[in-house]
Amino acid sequence: MFNRVGIIFCGGLLLLAGCASRPTPPPPGIVRETNTVGSSPLNWTNPAAKWLRVPAPLPLTVKPLPSAAAPPEPPAESWTPLARWAAGRGLAAPHRVTGLPAVEYAIGSSNGVLNLTVGSREAAWNGVQFYLGFAPELIDGEIALRGLDLQKNLEPLLCGPPLAFGPRRVVVIDPGHGGHNTGTRSVLDGRWEKEFTLDWAQRLAPLLTREGWTVFLTRTNDTDLSLADRVAFAAAHHASLFLSLHFNATADHNERASGLETYCLTPTGMPSVLTRGYADPLFEVLPNNTFDAQNLQLALRVQTALLRATGLDDLGVQRARFPGVLRGQTCPAILIEAGFLSSPHDARLIESPEFRQKLAEALANALK
Repeated sequence: MFNRVGIIFCGGLLLLAGCASRPTPPPPGIVRETNTVGSSPLNWTNPAAKWLRVPAPLPLTVKPLPSAAAPPEPPAESWTPLARWAAGRGLAAPHRVTGLPAVEYAIGSSNGVLNLTVGSREAAWNGVQFYLGFAPELIDGEIALRGLDLQKNLEPLLCGPPLAFGPRRVVVIDPGHGGHNTGTRSVLDGRWEKEFTLDWAQRLAPLLTREGWTVFLTRTNDTDLSLADRVAFAAAHHASLFLSLHFNATADHNERASGLETYCLTPTGMPSVLTRGYADPLFEVLPNNTFDAQNLQLALRVQTALLRATGLDDLGVQRARFPGVLRGQTCPAILIEAGFLSSPHDARLIESPEFRQKLAEALANALK
């Protein structure tokens, strides 16, 4: 949908202005889980059951987005002309790049280029798809956005500083499923999602360690943990970042569904992009909503890196409230669905150790 690379690139030049195969063995000194698949559950208090020993409590190290010097935000429920909002932040006015039937605009800053389509929640940041809370409208001939989208989507992307981490960083990697909670099944040979997520996590852990992260895995064997326990594990280890690793499938076994998507929590007041039949209470305030801006920046950074490394179709950064591992986090958190095991094309890739190593390397590079 947003494959007009030339248009985006040209729009960016015109608009730039304004505000600123086998798992790799762990490095020496890293303690690794010695239990095998099917062994007893992971004992968090046992130092031999972790990649690293538990450090002393650390403060969150993600730098918050400054707000004191920012211009006043429009009311969340209001509709504001994008040109007026941009002028208040020293940005060039949005540029119309296509006409009827799809009226598309681009607006840029030194951070990148954002493409918006009137009447559609689908947007693109530097060519990678994500979703607004509300579709932009034409009001008196100008593109206008809801105040909540300006606050939660445009402000952090166009005007916020890039996502940055402090010198002391702790990441919790959550390999999805485990034990009797098998996850989805490969359409090729029936192998379970839980196997592939654990292998991906074990490849990723030493790569992040080399980048200066202190790394913990919620599970290092074929053990099931409840969603609440995974959240508690992150809190107990004073995580400054949480990554939940998954592979996808369609409920109707549609073999044509293919691609990569990354989830982060829906901001309060916005409808989710996907609900999967769960309730979507718009005005629920969850602990992880504190990190709405960082969640979006992180999700887009990771989605971009994985797309470039794998060549999978871009299904975008999705906002949702149903992933239980995201709701209670007290740090930036995302959930990645790196291809469909219900798709013969994607499943063939996922079952390849080389592809899972590529996923690990791309994700590690995204967090440098």
